Parts: sequence; structure tokens; C-alpha cells
Amino acid sequence: MNFMDISKIFSLLQPDKEEEDTNTGEKQALREAVHRNDSYTLDQLLRQECYKRFINSRSGWGVPGTPLRLAAAYGHLDCLQVLLAHGADVDSLDIKAQTPLFTAVSHGHLDCVRELLEAGACPSGSVYNNCSPILTAARDGAVGILQELLGHGADPNVKVKLPVWVSNITSFSGPLFLAAVYGHLDCFRLLLLYGADPNYNCTDQYLLARVPQPRTLLEICLHHNCDPEYIQLLIDFGANIYLPSVPLDLDRKNDKGTILLLQARATPRTLLSQARIVIRRAFCQANKPQAIDQLDIPPVLISYLKHQL
Repeated sequence: MNFMDISKIFSLLQPDKEEEDTNTGEKQALREAVHRNDSYTLDQLLRQECYKRFINSRSGWGVPGTPLRLAAAYGHLDCLQVLLAHGADVDSLDIKAQTPLFTAVSHGHLDCVRELLEAGACPSGSVYNNCSPILTAARDGAVGILQELLGHGADPNVKVKLPVWVSNITSFSGPLFLAAVYGHLDCFRLLLLYGADPNYNCTDQYLLARVPQPRTLLEICLHHNCDPEYIQLLIDFGANIYLPSVPLDLDRKNDKGTILLLQARATPRTLLSQARIVIRRAFCQANKPQAIDQLDIPPVLISYLKHQL
């Protein structure tokens, strides 16, 4: 983050002088309507210009935010819909540079997440925040929310924004890593289906310049004693099985994940498996991982390409 980024954040979060000098009664009325989940009163207030002018104003104790952020935090879908219908800024920021979508994801409100995305919310959250909605969903195991985010274009390989001096931590911060170490197999599989790179921390040249030998996902899954299904998914989705250095000591030789990896190393991939990896990789490079359904091929092959067989 450079000086321009910091200046931009402060300019975005700076309250308008006009708002500072205005009585807060109107803003409080909007907040109270949202707090009570009183969408009718909220709608009536926003039909009056004296209230509508504060629709994107931040207020409240703790983390001041807009009425839309408050509705997203409480999961008050009706109020959220009213605010959006009256023109609320779908990507407004709170003082932590978090959007209403990020708030809805953090609180696990799937309906609000879906509504905000349909209204045009950025699935990646704010560029001025170090985290992102998809990282939060992967960590929490919110597979429904993760599906919505990925379906609206969220990057399955996003990383936490951290300074250069903590690059080694960055290598362990992707959605796949979080889904694995927190034990969310369904999220792990979904991320791979949407193009998450099974070698993500071993192909990033920017990272490799600072961390010459980052630990691969295969190593991480073995280290954290993840279920063998994680290892098998990484193998099936084309992870480089020769990257990790697997310790072949007496404590690990009977580990199911290690056995799977060693068997994969000893047995060449079938032509069918290699073809699936290449085809899926091509669709992911085109940012259309779900376009496989549109291929003019037998349904059984489509199911195979989607790892449903």
C-alpha cells in the first residue's frame, strides 16, 4: 500500500462537512427503523428528501456505518431491499474500509449476500481492505455464500494483502489453505471447481522472489492431518505431486494421505485424467470455469469434467 492508497482511504472515510454540522435526528431515525427491521417505516422515511439525503451517511457507536451496513449486519433483508430500492450505495465503506457485502458475509447472512450481489456489489469487497469476503467465507465454511461469491466472479486465488516483510505468511493465506486447515471439505472442492490453483503458492513469481521454497498445499494438508479426500482432490485437479518433499519416516509411512501421494507418484496419470486437467485449465484461464456445461458433448463427459464421476 503506497501513500496514494492511504490518502484515498482517508478521503473516502472523511465525513462531509455538511453532515458534521447537521442535526443527527434524521440519521438516527433511519438507524432505528433498520434496527427494528421496520421496512415500512424505513420506506416512508426515505420518501422524504430530508431523510433520503442521509441514506449513505455513517453513524452509530463502535464501527460507524451506513444504514445498509447495519441491515447487512443484522440480516434484515426487507430493510436492505428498501435501502437498495431507494438508491443506497451498495459498496459504501465503513471506517474499516469494509463494504456491506463483507459485513453480510462475516455474519453469515446468505439472503443478504445474494441480494447485494444481485444489486451489483463487488464480490471482492473493497480494494482498501486487507481481507476479502471469499477469504472469510472459506474460513467459516459458508459454502452457500462461497458459491454466490464465486458465481459472481470472486477470485478463488485471492490472498490477504500484507506487507512484503510478511510474504511467508501470505503464502498460507489463500482460500484453499483456509478451507483445508479449518476442515471445510465442501468449500475446498468448490474452490477447485471454480479454478482455484492447487499449486497457488508455488507458481506466484512475486511470492517466489521472496519465499524461494514455500510449502505447497499438499504439504500443508499432510502437516495438518487433513482427511485423505483433500489429498485426492488436489491430485485429481492437477497439483504437482513432485513439488512437496514428503518425509518417509516411521511416523508417516502408514498415513493415508501420504500413501495416496506416493501411489500417485508411482502411477502415471491416465490420458483421460490428463485431458480433464487440460480442459478445465483452459476454461479457468478464460475465466469461464462453469462454461463446461455448454460443451456439445455427452452428459457423462460433462459430469466427468465437473468431477461428478
